[in-house]
Amino acid sequence: MAKDHGPQIKDDSLYEKLREEGASKEKAARIANAKAEGSLDHDSTHLENRSKETLYAEAKEIGIEGRSDMTKDELIEAIRDH
Repeated sequence: MAKDHGPQIKDDSLYEKLREEGASKEKAARIANAKAEGSLDHDSTHLENRSKETLYAEAKEIGIEGRSDMTKDELIEAIRDH
């Protein structure tokens, strides 16, 4: 049985699985909550399917420095490494 992570995590078992696979707390929570709400768009979870502008916005939101000089591939790598 999955541990209860509180009301901010809507799918505790998926959250734990993602964390065990190495996802950050933020990423695991985002995916688990989107799946629980039924709003998980499979294509949007793949960074390669997103526009550079969308990737830039996500990099800005999570505080990746140097993002304005990055290519799309560099943004993807930086987001994955976060």
